[in-house]
Parts: sequence; C-alpha cells; structure tokens
Amino acid sequence: MNIRRIEPFKIFKANSKRVKSLEINPKLLLVGNPNTGKTTLFNALTKSNEHVGNWHGVTVSEKEKAFVAGQKNFVLVDLPGLYSLTPLSFEEEVASEYIFKNPSCPIINICDINNLRRNLFLTMQLKKISNDVVLFVNTFKNPKKDKELQKKIFESEIALKKLGIKFFIGNPSNKNDIKKFKNYISKISFKEKNTGESKNEFSKNRDDFLEVNANTFKEISKLFETEVSSTKAYGTSKLDKIFLNKYLAIPIFFCILFLVFYLTFFSVGSYLSGLLRDLIQNVIGSRIVGFVKGVTDVAWVIDLVETGIVGGVGCVLAFLPQVILLFFFLSLIEDSGYLARVAFLFEDIFAKIGLSGKSVYTLLMGFGCSTTASLTARNMEDKNAKIKTALLTPYMSCSAKLPIYAVIGGAFFGSSNIFIIFGLYMLGVLVAVLLSSVLEQKVLKSKSQSFILEFPAYRIPSFKRVFNILWENVKLFLIRIGTIIFALNIIVWVFQSFSFDFKFVKTQGGTSMLASIGSWIAPIFIPLGFGNWGAVSALVSGLVAKEIIVSSIAMFNGINVMGDSLKSQTMRSILDPMAVVSFTPASALSFMVFCLLYSPCLATISVFKKEIGTKWTLISILLQLAIAYLLSFFIYNLYKLIELIGVGNGIAVLIAIVAISLAVIGLVGRLKNKKCNNCLGNCKKCKK
Repeated sequence: MNIRRIEPFKIFKANSKRVKSLEINPKLLLVGNPNTGKTTLFNALTKSNEHVGNWHGVTVSEKEKAFVAGQKNFVLVDLPGLYSLTPLSFEEEVASEYIFKNPSCPIINICDINNLRRNLFLTMQLKKISNDVVLFVNTFKNPKKDKELQKKIFESEIALKKLGIKFFIGNPSNKNDIKKFKNYISKISFKEKNTGESKNEFSKNRDDFLEVNANTFKEISKLFETEVSSTKAYGTSKLDKIFLNKYLAIPIFFCILFLVFYLTFFSVGSYLSGLLRDLIQNVIGSRIVGFVKGVTDVAWVIDLVETGIVGGVGCVLAFLPQVILLFFFLSLIEDSGYLARVAFLFEDIFAKIGLSGKSVYTLLMGFGCSTTASLTARNMEDKNAKIKTALLTPYMSCSAKLPIYAVIGGAFFGSSNIFIIFGLYMLGVLVAVLLSSVLEQKVLKSKSQSFILEFPAYRIPSFKRVFNILWENVKLFLIRIGTIIFALNIIVWVFQSFSFDFKFVKTQGGTSMLASIGSWIAPIFIPLGFGNWGAVSALVSGLVAKEIIVSSIAMFNGINVMGDSLKSQTMRSILDPMAVVSFTPASALSFMVFCLLYSPCLATISVFKKEIGTKWTLISILLQLAIAYLLSFFIYNLYKLIELIGVGNGIAVLIAIVAISLAVIGLVGRLKNKKCNNCLGNCKKCKK
C-alpha cells in the first residue's frame, strides 16, 4: 500500500472533509531501537504491509497511516530506528529531528524484552522531552510454554513499575495482544501539550556522551537489582561458532550463495520455468496467435502479436519462477538472522576500502533490485561513504539480468553455466571492491563511521514475512512486465520491423530503422566480439530495463511462438552465424560481462540523481561504461587466447575468472599497502 506524508495545505481545496478528519486525529510517534519489532508493530496496528528486516535502512524515512483503537482514531508515524536522541547516523538524524519538531505528539516506544536494559536508555531520554510515552515491550513469541520468557516478563514488570511509566507487554505478531494494546491505548488520556527538554539540552559531542549520560545508566541499573544475571548473551548461538568461525565463515557464505544460484538457475528454478514457459507458449500464446490469424491476414498485425507481444513478453515472463526463488532465498537469509552475521563478517574488510558493515545490506539488496538497494545507501552518516555505496550497487547482478545469463550462458556452456553465473556475480563484487578502494585512495576519502550491530537470535523464518517480501517483489516484476517491458517490446518491434519510409521489411524488404541505427554504433563493439547491430540494439533497449535484452534478441532472431520452447529457440538462434544476433563462446562471455557492468536502468539512474546528485550520476555512468568495455575486451581476448592453446570451454572460463579475480585482489592489495611520499617506515594511512 502506498503510504505517503500527509500535506493538508496541498489537498485542502480538493477534499476538505478528509483533511479536517485527519487534522483532528492525534498523531502517535512509533519510536524504538533497530531490531525491536517496530515495523512489525506498525503493520499490526495499521494493517499495512511495510517491509520488515533486522538491519539498517529498512525504514529510512517516516511513514504515516491512520488506525482505530477502541472508538478513537489515530495516525501512527513509523520513524527510523535510533539508539539515542543524539544522532550518529542518517536514520537517527531523521527520527530525532521528527521527534523534536513534533513535541506535542504522544510516543509509543517499543523495546525488546531480551535487551530491555539497553533499550531503556532511549526511553529515559524520551521521558525528558515528552509527558506522554507508552512503552510496548516486545516478547517476540508466546510466553505460555516458555518459562525463561515468563521469568523475564515478571522481572520486567517489577523494573518498569519502579520507573513509573505506562507500559504494555506483548507480541506484535499476536492478534489478541494487538487487540488488547489498541484497547489499552484508547483508554489513555493524552496531554495536549508537553513541557519537556529541548533539542539543545542533549549533548552532541560523542566524546563526552558516556560522561553526560552516566547518571541515566546508573538509574537503569538500579531498576534491575532483582534481575538474575545470565552468562549467556542474547542473540548468541552455538551456530555462531560455525558461521562466524575465523576460517570457515567466508567459505560457508560463498557456499550458501553457490547453493542459492544452483537451486535458482538450475534444478528447481529451471524445472518451474520450463512449466511456466510451456503454459505461456502452448496454452496461452498459441491460442492468442491462432485467434489473431483467424481474424486478420495483415502480416504486420500478426507479427506484432506473435513476435512483439507473445514472443517478447512471454520470453521474459517465463523467468518469473527463478525471480521468485532468488527473492525467496534472499528473504530466508535475511529473516533467519544470518544477514546480520554477514554484515559483521565483512565489516573489517569493508572498512579498509572506506565502507562499513551497513554497505553489506545495500550490496546484498542489489542482487534483487539496484533501484531499491541504492535508496538504502542514504543511511550512511558519511557523505563520501554514501556516494561510494550507491555507486557500487549496479555492479551487483540484479534479478533483471538473470534471463541474460540463463539464455546466453546456457546456449554455450550447458551444465557448466552454474560456474559462469557464480563467476559473474563474484566478478561484479570484485569490481565493486576495487572501485571503492580506488575512490577511497584518490577521490572520496571516508571518515570513520559508527556501526552498531545487533545479532538477532537465529530463528525459523516467518512464513508471513517471507510471503510478503515475495509478493511485493513478484508484484513489482509483473507490473514491470505489464507496463515498461510490454510497451518497450512494442517500440523495439516497430523500429525493428519498419524502415524509415515505414515499409514492413519482412514483406516489403528494406533495412529497418533499428538496423540502420545499430549498424552505425556496432563497429565500436567489434573489439569485444559482438559488433552486430542486433546485439548493440539489445544493449541500448536494456538501458530502460535489462529484461528487454533477451526479448529483443528473441524478436531480432525471429522466434516462432507456434514452434518449440521459446527459450530453446532463442538459445539455438544465437548459435547460428547467419542469425541477426549470434555469438561465439568468447563473444557470449564478453557480452554477458558487458551486461553485468554497463549502465543501470533508467529507474536506478533517476534515484542516483536524487540521492547523490547529477555530477556523480554522470561520473557513475561513464565509469560503468568504461569498466564494462575494458573488462569485456580483456575477457574476450583472454578467452580467445586460451581457446587457441586448446583448453576446453569450461576450463577456459574458469581460468579466465580466476585470473581476473587474482588480478583484482592483487591490485587491491597494492593500493592498500602503498606508502605515501612522506613516510619512511611502514604505514597504512600516513600517521605522522
């Protein structure tokens, strides 16, 4: 559901009754530390479907929605997570500013019962600025069969009664608890005006933060004098001895990724894709084409429906199961608690190239969609780190590139394509690391950044949350197919089917508009092995949406909807040297690398312009085009050289990928260990 900030002065004339009702409804601020279940509570109270996650950047701006409690109407505002009213990150800045600008709004402060002592620090600060703070203590699960949780609830009640604050203990995922909490809220008489402390009374100096707040920490400790101390920290697990092992952690992470790719692109994903492809082509597509042929015999109308619509759109839609699987596995990694461990795992590595563990979340989201991933880069408190993180997201292979790897890679490398796909994903990561290292050394030096990380307990992923994540992404994918991809396929078909004097080239002859334009650009790509107008035209259309690349190739090569599998036809067509778009193993790999690294879609570019400015957006596009061209050129010629020596295709690809990886790692190492001119001894960052 679309949730936006309400601006009454803009809507008043159009719908004055609605605006007046919203103005009367009191506004409640939902505030809490990250990972306390804030967005889950927001969804439960307002019946929304906002994304829930246990990492930074899930909520990056305030969200508002009305809800009813008892017979009263309220507007609930979900604010980004924060640990203190003294902001140390972008999210905290957004939340604290909103709180101070709305001093009269009552506050619902959510805390985690397992981390209550730490969470109460924010509660104590909120009490100083607001007379109306209601504490929601999240139990996360049903306490009936959990004696340890029952004990925590008992101890928490004793402590909170000493604090003298209104509180409610429950699980936001439990409908009965939410019903009771709504009833609890409806009975509270909120004050009309607050007389708390102002923003200026909170220290902004990080160095004296502990000293200034020492009394608050002591006060919180006194509340828990009866609490039985535990030697086991919340969120730790015996599993961490494996997943965070010094020697096993990174290999395990890459093995998990490899398994995800195998199940997505082969095995389960390939089987489900085949079933959907048969349904689209043999059941739906053939009937549509048969109906059109029965109605008219106009060649261009039949070709538009058969090639432009059914063939083009169907070729992309058939990959829906693999897209679903990819998002399914990413949501499992996120909801299981493993994603936070991954951020911790790469924090030290990323710090050496001017990033932080927060960047891990953004880059992993880039495997799904570069557009949404680049938005989360705004949670970086350092401007240079924010720019770098945003610039790196397009180097992650988004789900839109999945059909390219499956079709082109599958045609030439068969069962070995799993290694190609995994290698391409890793190549994107390596290029991103190298680029960040260069930017850190030469252009965008980052300041030290805070990274407060909590380890949520390992848990079985919630079916509801996973389903919601899948549904949102599937819905977006289908909307793209039904709007952008559908429209662009028709545009590409028109340019490919008609000449500049509007003759239908299949029956009347001549050169199509797209062939004329593409032939002019194509020579630039001859050194990369795919200097034909069809391949170049597909790349140009891919600037709008990467999914169009495969459907464009299918259209250019004239696949027949009434024939066998659309995917099989497309794969066979690119093997034919006489086809409009054809490749060799070397040029196919070069083409896939170029698709991986060249300019992102227009949606991502528009986000870049808003988040990091026009200058860095242009720099990003030029960098990507240059890097894509150089690496494609290198891989194409390296592969040709290895082929000349006589090594098999699969081994040649692996050698090429390993060679590139080693070269990248070596260059990063040289940059990190490079001494500056002012140093005589060993130094990492010139400390005089």
